[in-house]
Amino acid sequence: MINWSNSDKLLSWKKLMSLKGMVSVAKELSGENAAERVNSYTVPMGGNLKFNYAAKQVNEQILKTMAELAEEAQLVEKYNALLNGEIINTGEKRMVLHQLTRGQLANDVIADGVNKREFYLNEQKKIADFANDVHSGKIVNEKGEKFTTVCQIGIGGSDLGPRAMYLALENWAKNNNTFKMEAKFISNVDPDDAAGVLSTMDLAKTMFILVSKSGTTLETLTNESFVKDFLVKAGLDASKHMIAVTSETSPLAHNPDYLAAFYMDDYIGGRYSSTSGVGGAVLSLAFGPDVFAEFLNGAAEEDKLALNKDITKNPALLDALIGVYERNVQEYPSTAILPYSQALSRFPAHLQQLDMESNGKSVNRFGEKIDYVTGPVIFGEPGTNGQHSFYQLLHQGTDIIPLQFIAFQENQTGKDVIIEDSTSQVKLAANVTAQIIAFACGKTDENPNKAFAGERPSSLIHGKQLTPAALGALLAHYENKVMFQGFVWNVNSFDQEGVQLGKVLAKSVLSGKMDGALKAFADLLIK
Repeated sequence: MINWSNSDKLLSWKKLMSLKGMVSVAKELSGENAAERVNSYTVPMGGNLKFNYAAKQVNEQILKTMAELAEEAQLVEKYNALLNGEIINTGEKRMVLHQLTRGQLANDVIADGVNKREFYLNEQKKIADFANDVHSGKIVNEKGEKFTTVCQIGIGGSDLGPRAMYLALENWAKNNNTFKMEAKFISNVDPDDAAGVLSTMDLAKTMFILVSKSGTTLETLTNESFVKDFLVKAGLDASKHMIAVTSETSPLAHNPDYLAAFYMDDYIGGRYSSTSGVGGAVLSLAFGPDVFAEFLNGAAEEDKLALNKDITKNPALLDALIGVYERNVQEYPSTAILPYSQALSRFPAHLQQLDMESNGKSVNRFGEKIDYVTGPVIFGEPGTNGQHSFYQLLHQGTDIIPLQFIAFQENQTGKDVIIEDSTSQVKLAANVTAQIIAFACGKTDENPNKAFAGERPSSLIHGKQLTPAALGALLAHYENKVMFQGFVWNVNSFDQEGVQLGKVLAKSVLSGKMDGALKAFADLLIK
């Protein structure tokens, strides 16, 4: 029997709360056993990645108490319940099945009268067949020409994840001869976004993907109309240039206005949808179905590791528990995601939505007020750009902000030069290495302005190269981390009521049915 209790009711939680400030990471990483700590505080991940937490403010006693919390809170059991199709999304009374899009880890899940794993596999095959037909020239434009560009129209989870994944693999695909089509993205309802993107492409050779699970998303449908107007003015038949990724019950399904439609369902949340058709269509068209399959395999490998009850062999669970310790015991307000890879330039933006939309809650799964803090603020930029931007605050600011570095031994293009006795890639690695130690150990100086307090904890996810499998594992790691943290905090990580109120009020403005301050602000902006 699973017990969904608030964390402050658990004995292990109270024990963990008493362990604040036990560890000086500066001492740990400057002592005689520093190298041993660096080598031993590491956990294998999927996709040939590793999670290293040697620069975190934890020790064996804290880890033992975290393990007790994982056991008492039944975190792995709750993950198993999710995989077996229990109603985990209490707000919308839905199952949560995004892991099922990339593998079968539990029993068959039957919903809506169908086997959901078979349903997702069937949609993946349909997307793969469609992509192959586009690449081979079986599906062409009105003039019989091949499509050379794909453009995704969506917002939120229909944009951030797929866009981040595309950018992460673009150079890899070009270097490995799997690059098929350039991808573009339109998300913001600001007309300057759509107009700017459309001006960069040959409309006649562009395939558009409209992504909306409900088929009613205001921003997405507005942008669809914007795009269709451009196509019509260019003398093109929009129905020959558009496909849809939607639910089978939406107005976009079985609609002659689209060349094809691929389906998802209500059990896949937008921010968790990169391994569904939402990411599958654009990534398969851009790089080929085989690359998308490798991406799914990496995610599935990481999902399997998340079932291990030993937290030192379960990277997502360990990362989650350390994050809980930092948020609730250390009282750190934020977490910075710092990928030292330009390919991951939009990955922090995706994680910002994934984490903050999932665990930005102040009531528990049953709608009851909770008495402890939940999700941190997530932000980040790729290194070394961030070093010349906000690292000043990270190093010497009044708030301690935990850091999560991501780095690789090799770049994706194979192109590099030796300058001043080292390559650019080595310089990149030198920078992330230096930052980890600088944040942890700091520096004393007679001039207070030049002194660094240190004790800024960080983790490092690293591997040989950012490949499709590594990217899939990286994505699943963070998805599972957020899931486990939601379980600890006893919040529903799979709905997002916080984004609904603004939508409702925007519709009131557009309908003209408003008064008071709402009308006053609208009058400032709407002609």
